[in-house]
Formats: sequence, structure tokens, C-alpha cells
Amino acid sequence: MSIDEAAPSRTDVIAELTGPGGAFELAETQVRGVPLRVHVTGPRTLREAHEGLEVPDDRLFTLYDGERVTFGEHRARVATIARRLAAHGLRPGDRVAVCLRNYPEWPAVCWAAWVSGLVVVPLNAWWQASELAHAVADATPGLVVADGERSAVLREVTPDDVPVITVRGDASPSFAEFVGEVEAHPLPEHRPDPDDDAFILYTSGTTGRPKGAVGTHRNLVTDIANRRLLAVLGQRLSGVVPPERPGTLLAFPMFHVAGLCAMVNATVAGSVLATLYRWDAREALRVIADEGLTTVAGVPTIASDLLRVAEVDGARPALASLVGIGMGGAPIPPELVRRAAPVAAPSNGYGLTETTSGIAFNNGEAYVAAPDAVGRAVPSADVRVVDPASGTDLPDGEVGELWFRGPNVVRSYWNAPEATAAAFVDGWFRTGDLGRVDDGVIRVVDRLKDVVIRGGENVYCAAVEAELLEVDGVLDAAVVGIPHPSYGEEVAAVVVHAPGHVPDEEALRARVASRIAAFAAPTTVRTTTEPLPRNAVGKVLKRDLRETITRA
Repeated sequence: MSIDEAAPSRTDVIAELTGPGGAFELAETQVRGVPLRVHVTGPRTLREAHEGLEVPDDRLFTLYDGERVTFGEHRARVATIARRLAAHGLRPGDRVAVCLRNYPEWPAVCWAAWVSGLVVVPLNAWWQASELAHAVADATPGLVVADGERSAVLREVTPDDVPVITVRGDASPSFAEFVGEVEAHPLPEHRPDPDDDAFILYTSGTTGRPKGAVGTHRNLVTDIANRRLLAVLGQRLSGVVPPERPGTLLAFPMFHVAGLCAMVNATVAGSVLATLYRWDAREALRVIADEGLTTVAGVPTIASDLLRVAEVDGARPALASLVGIGMGGAPIPPELVRRAAPVAAPSNGYGLTETTSGIAFNNGEAYVAAPDAVGRAVPSADVRVVDPASGTDLPDGEVGELWFRGPNVVRSYWNAPEATAAAFVDGWFRTGDLGRVDDGVIRVVDRLKDVVIRGGENVYCAAVEAELLEVDGVLDAAVVGIPHPSYGEEVAAVVVHAPGHVPDEEALRARVASRIAAFAAPTTVRTTTEPLPRNAVGKVLKRDLRETITRA
């Protein structure tokens, strides 16, 4: 028998890990009246995850602009802030809004709230005053923590009786005044339950006013268990031992679900969590090299920029410590997966705010072999492909709306019963993404609302964008539908190119026509050297592009 024949299969290893007595045992449990497979081992709440953290006090935790905080200091900060939150009259179930850059105060505030049974409400640091006002009025926090760049605006939109604590700014009360002397106090007596609320995360709002997705302790600890399980699975299948001292450069903002989950998982993994004031590829290269960081996590444009600058500067050796490049938050071009693979194992976590980040993963050799796939659903989750028109399930290989069910799906939208009823059906979450499943492997084709219907033919924008990105000189691309008097819609593309490398429009159309179909080729092409308009997590603001093109 060969070594390959003797190696355990993915299915066998998952069955062992999640079966009775396994390290990640799954058992069916009723959660809010829905039968779900939940992990019965490991922490059940974030309080238990914090208490069970077996990391030496002197190990480095957060790293920011030369500031270094150890896990021992982190524990003391969490205990002290929890005590201050209680002193301000906050009780289990109350909300704490947080609006910060990726500063080291983020983890301390979040964990202090969670061990106290409070609900964290991350606010998008890129929002304008009207958007912040909406979220504050909707979530009604009892306390707001904001950085110096945003505290003035939040004071204007927050009721006078709600304190706004300023981090790294001149306004009072400052975070230092609020926290006071840091001591290792006992944690609050209250212990949260698994299905108590832990966060309200507002959706990106690229297609309308943001809705607050209400997530629980169970949602976040399920994400912890899923990622640990997949790490063990990868080790068992590949034989590659994970780094003894992991370190992550987190480029996702922590007010986004991917960044929040990355912070939580870095904490429980005993990992260094390095952040930057703003993204700077050369500074990122320096931090990775100086600290021996092992992973980078961010949107695809950040991974692309890091690899490009490393090549241009001849700084590829600075990435020698990396074992993984994690991407998500936006479609990932297959070309980027191929570029990342020689540097470190690329990975893609597919998920949404409503699925508490990753509910399907693709990584390593499997990702390189199928860079157009988002991978397989985590073992605790189920996936369906549903015909959006009829609501009937579709067979393997057919494109429909992706629905997911599992213990990391949030319970509802905050103060939005109609939106909740439309998106959550008998425990299933309707993603709004079109995709297909082939023998368990999930491929996302496009957003349901992004499909261009040209003369009755469906054009999947993501597929057209992927082809445009293969053309020499194209750095970025976005495809939208614009009105057409005969066809209803026509395909329009905005292509970002390198200076001095304007792509030939006919070559762009010809590639799409030959690889997809003639009707999918963009009839309108705009070329530019300016970056595409994106939100904080890298999603292209297609409404803005559509309006710009139609006005031209």
C-alpha cells in the first residue's frame, strides 16, 4: 500500500474529529426552536473562552506602532474595564458602541463587555454623521467608545446622557480617565448563556441603509471551534506542523465581521495581533519581517498590494515567515491566488455578517487547484441552492441562491422584523449570493442583485470581472448593468490600469466574448488610473459607478 493510499481522507478525519468523543464533537441541539449541529466540547461562551485562555502572561498579544501589550496586561485590562462598565450602570444585555481604528483598545473593550454579558456594537469608522446617527439611535448604547477622529461627531449624534469615551484624542473623558489604574480585579459575577446576544454588527449598506445583525456568544464560539477544527484537519492531512508562536497582521477593520472574528480567534489562539494606523504595504513588510509574523488577513486588494510591493522592492525575503495569506470580504481573482501560492498558503473564507464571517473555507493546495471556489461548508453548517423564483431546491451544478443553516448564523436583525422574516426562513439564511455546489464544493457566481439581465440572458458580473483581470495592464475591474432601450440592460465595465498601459477595449471585449459569451462582453468600457470606489472592507460601491457611467 502506498503512502497516499494509507493517508486518511478528509471525510474520515472530519468524522473522527466531530464524532462521539471527538475533539470537536457535534451533536444535534435545539437552538431557538431550530435543530442544529453544535459543538459540545470547548467553550460555550466568550466568558468561558476568556477564562480558559492558557497563554503565559509575558507572551506578546497586541502590537501597534511600537506599543506592545502582553496577554497578562490584556487580562488585567479586561478585568478593570469590566469593573468600570459596571460602575457606569451598564447591566447584562446593555449595548456598548465602539468606533475605532484598529487600535489596541479594541480587544480589551470587546472582551470586557463580553465577560460582563454586554453587547458590543461596532460602528463603521468610515461612516458619515448621518450613518452614525442612525446606528446610535437604532442600537441605543449605554456607552460609546470612539477614537479622537470620530468622538466629536459621535458626541453630536449621541444623547446627552450617554457617555462618549475618547481613545487617543484630547476630548474628555478620555479612555485613560475612564479606565483608571489597571488591576487584576475579579470578573463580574454574571455569566452569559450561549444564546445571549454578544454583538450587533451593521451590514455594509452598499445597497441600502445598514441593518444590525444580532449575533450571540454561540455564534462567535462556533467560529472559534470551526477554525480550530479546520486547522487540525489541515495538519492531519498535510503533516505540516503549525507555527509554535503564531502572529497575525490584521488588515481587516475590527468593525467588520471578518476583523472582529479574526481578533477573537487571534486572542484564543495566543497569537500576536499586529495592526497598522492605515494600510501601508512597506510598513507591513517591515512589521512582518521584524516580528516574524506568520499570517496576513485582509481584503484581496491588500494582499495584491503587499505582493506587488514585495516584488517591486525586491523585498520578497521579508515575507519568509509567512505560512498563510488569508483573504475575504470581496471576490478574489484566481490570478491573485496563483500569485500568493509561492509565498504562503492562500486561503479564502466565505461568509457574511449574518453568518458570523466564515461559513465555508478554501485553502492551500485545494484553493490553488480550484481558485474559483470558496470551498466547503464548515462541518456544523448546511448549504442549499435554491431557485430564487420558485423557492425549490436545485441539484448539484445548477446556479441558484445560496442558503445556509448552522450555529454561526445570527438570530435576527435588530429592530427589523420584516427584514428578519425575509432573510431568515425556518433557520436558513438567504445570502443573496448566487452560486452552485459541485460535490460539496461551493462556487459563488455573483450577488443576486449584481446580475445583469441583457435581453433575457443572465450576465454574472464576477465572471466578467475575473476575465478582465487576466488582461495585461489591468489592475482592477468592476462590471455593472446600465439601462438599454432594447435589451433592458447592457454590460458596462470600469477598468483600472497601470499608468502608461491603457488596455485595448476591443481586446477586453474579445476576451470576455471568447471565454464566456458574446452577450457578456461589455459594450461600454471606461478606463482609468484612479482606484475604484470601495467601502471599508473592499467591496466596490457599484451604485456609485452605475450613477457615474449613466451620467456621462
